[in-house]
Amino acid sequence: MREVRYDISLWGETDSYLFKEGRHERLYEIMGSHPMQVDGVSGVYFAVWAPNAAAVSVVGDFNAYEDGVHPLKPREDGSGVWEGFIGNVAEGSTYKYHIVSPDLSVRYKSDPYAFYAERAPKSASRIFGLDGYRWSDEEWMKNRHLHSTHKDPINIYEVHLGSWKRGAEEGGVANYRELARELAEYLVQMNYTHIEIMPVTEYPFDGSWGYQATGYFAPTSRYGTPHEFMSFVDIMHAHGIGVIMDWVPSHFVTDGHGLYQFDGTALYEHEDPRQGFHPEWGSAIFNYGRNEVRAFLVSSAMFWLDRYHIDGIRVDAVASMLYLDYARKEGEWIPNRYGGNENIEAIEFLRQLNESVYRENRGIMMMAEESTAFPMVSRPTYIGGLGFGYKWNMGWMHDTLKYFKNDPVYRQHHHHHLTFSFVYMYDENYLLPLSHDEVVHMKGSLLNKMPGDENQKLANLRALLAYMIAHPGKKLLFMGGEIGQWSEWDYKGSLDWYILENPGHKGLQEMVKEVNRLYRTQPALHRYDCEAKGFEWIDELDYMSNVISFVRKADAREDDIVVICHFADTVRENYRIGVPHEGEYVEIFNSQSERFAGWNICNDSPIPSQRVEAHGRENSISLTLPPLGVIFLKRR
Repeated sequence: MREVRYDISLWGETDSYLFKEGRHERLYEIMGSHPMQVDGVSGVYFAVWAPNAAAVSVVGDFNAYEDGVHPLKPREDGSGVWEGFIGNVAEGSTYKYHIVSPDLSVRYKSDPYAFYAERAPKSASRIFGLDGYRWSDEEWMKNRHLHSTHKDPINIYEVHLGSWKRGAEEGGVANYRELARELAEYLVQMNYTHIEIMPVTEYPFDGSWGYQATGYFAPTSRYGTPHEFMSFVDIMHAHGIGVIMDWVPSHFVTDGHGLYQFDGTALYEHEDPRQGFHPEWGSAIFNYGRNEVRAFLVSSAMFWLDRYHIDGIRVDAVASMLYLDYARKEGEWIPNRYGGNENIEAIEFLRQLNESVYRENRGIMMMAEESTAFPMVSRPTYIGGLGFGYKWNMGWMHDTLKYFKNDPVYRQHHHHHLTFSFVYMYDENYLLPLSHDEVVHMKGSLLNKMPGDENQKLANLRALLAYMIAHPGKKLLFMGGEIGQWSEWDYKGSLDWYILENPGHKGLQEMVKEVNRLYRTQPALHRYDCEAKGFEWIDELDYMSNVISFVRKADAREDDIVVICHFADTVRENYRIGVPHEGEYVEIFNSQSERFAGWNICNDSPIPSQRVEAHGRENSISLTLPPLGVIFLKRR
């Protein structure tokens, strides 16, 4: 007999107060489904927010999905939460909430706080207890804050788990644990510091890549169980790799089993479509002015950091949250109370989010994908900022790709696209992204964006990725860019790993591996990514030669690195540049080295400085610049 008991509750007075105030940060502890024993009976406690519902019951495979058999009862504290304990319900059972709306229409909803779900296209929630997993990353978690500051190397490999490599079966996808083992070894081999995984919060449609979510507390069952995802993170930590997850609080799907019109009313979203519906993506927009919604979202972020030991969160589409007129024409949006286009409620939510997660989690990183000039995105909230740790530098990405797409003969006319990012590079704590968004929707792969024949394309891409490492800011590269994938990314397939049989592609991968190693081991290339004292121009004006040169600086002069980028397709001999110090300079990196299947135009011997003035400096050197090449020099 599975009777419902209403004298069992995980809620207290403080929970109710914080929930209604929008300040509850761990709702996952008291909402959703929680297996437990009561008076020797194993069962499940259920709690769901449906303040306008006329009735709520739990339907599942344990009651043949029969309506009304196991009704929940509304709490008497005005929270709008319905709850109850159902005995003799086994872990792993599927369930939904049967919700009778105010107009007496019926909805079958998956649990917004479920920890696990059926595999799409099925849509029921699944009862799952998280406590069974035994973590082995205590040392990592204890010391994480020591290697995640703005002064540390942060070089991120962005991955879509379903298409990095397919599983053993034909067309199959490996599970979280299998993926982690191979991915972690690859990341260590390639000298990356972090992995960023595209959204794994449960989602119904494969083609959304996870950016149209339904389950904000459930890792998608496409790749396994919650415990297997915990194992994924654990394995990454064992290999010294931090895990960043993509998270989407900007919009959600309107599928019938999801959050949309949850109790028959606009509960999680705005009722007015001018505020609650995203015209570009066909999805619903969260109502950031509603306290319970803010608590839901903050609790979601906290959940992944707390229960899954995630090391950072990349918040998707922040620009769409900040502006009321985002993707809307005149008359399609409602101004804020001051008549402006800023979304004041969303701004307040983002500040609350960052304050909450940074306060409770040492060593984590919050990153904003924000594409506008909104001020102080990565500045503390106490001085008026949004409180993120980093902001994606979308301007650098657009300008850089625009520059590299040009044939070298025309690049002198686009020199400003190369140099403009250096004007504002310290306005925020920037991360330089070459993400999945740049290699889909007919934009072409990174390699195919490059001009010239195959050898020239590979040389250009080597130069681009080396220049990216040399430019101030943390780094992110989407999978496939490091091997010179020819085709656009396809979420239904696998990367074309077979191209590594080609020496040019193998050489590119080897170069990325080496330049990543230098970024990690040379303090000048990372110590002051976010501070102006880490950079000094030598010459940004030689547009006729398609050359820029600068110094990346560390605390000790002997650690300084001279960077010369030559983006013309001709050899330039006896090129003179001023150098910061007298002495002999050694080429420690050349993107055109034969080691990287380059054209082997290098400076093999030490280059002594001369007392010849150049670029306003007393000392200078004369060297050979390889075509389409980037070189790093260090004084020995």
